[in-house]
Amino acid sequence: MATPTRIAWQTATVERVSVETPTVKSFAFRLPDWQPFRAGQHFDVRLTAPDGYQAQRSYSAASAPESEGLLELTIEKMPDGEVSPYFHDVVVPGDAVELRGPIGGPFTWSATAGGPLLLVGGGSGVVPLMSMLRHRRAAGSDTPVALVYSARTWADVIYRDVLEGIAAVDLAFRLVLTLTRGHPDGWAGHTRRVDAGMIEGAIAVLGRPRYVFCCGSDGFVENAANLVVAAGVGPEAVRTERFGPTGQ
Repeated sequence: MATPTRIAWQTATVERVSVETPTVKSFAFRLPDWQPFRAGQHFDVRLTAPDGYQAQRSYSAASAPESEGLLELTIEKMPDGEVSPYFHDVVVPGDAVELRGPIGGPFTWSATAGGPLLLVGGGSGVVPLMSMLRHRRAAGSDTPVALVYSARTWADVIYRDVLEGIAAVDLAFRLVLTLTRGHPDGWAGHTRRVDAGMIEGAIAVLGRPRYVFCCGSDGFVENAANLVVAAGVGPEAVRTERFGPTGQ
């Protein structure tokens, strides 16, 4: 049996920092040793304190695999976290950060696999799904895709402008957005948690999905996956990625 190749740490340079929401920022890293990845994979980051203490966390790639040399990670600030507050409060362009990856296999999609594709995300669970959407666009794919995305409020919608821009010009893309804790005046969209009606409505427009990707907190993913199967999609088509409630 072949010995798995060990993924080495490398020192990446922060090239750009973008504010996505009041609690979410995206960080673009220039990697000296670029390794091709698949949409949906993640990378580890490691911070080392002056006394030698190290903290390590995993974050999904948000960029398309086609963005060779430049990797974008989108990080939500967790008040009690060891890593995310440092990124939000300290890291600026030009800083060096240790990274390794890509990591992960089952929760990935390639444009060559086709579709239809149903994506279901809650909160920062939209990050790897955005990598898939960006890959689809970069690959010139016209695979039908629907994104059912749940956020707390309008201000908490990560990649809001990007998603609305795709929806405005791509007839093969459908965005189903729901705001669970508050919405702006005049909001005509959903104002409840993801439910059977949203999933069934997305499938009615999309057609029976060949692949389904659900990402978010444990409870969100459990509910979303069950709703998809209840809507008649075979469980073998459903892939899940769970973000725990702590650790960032």
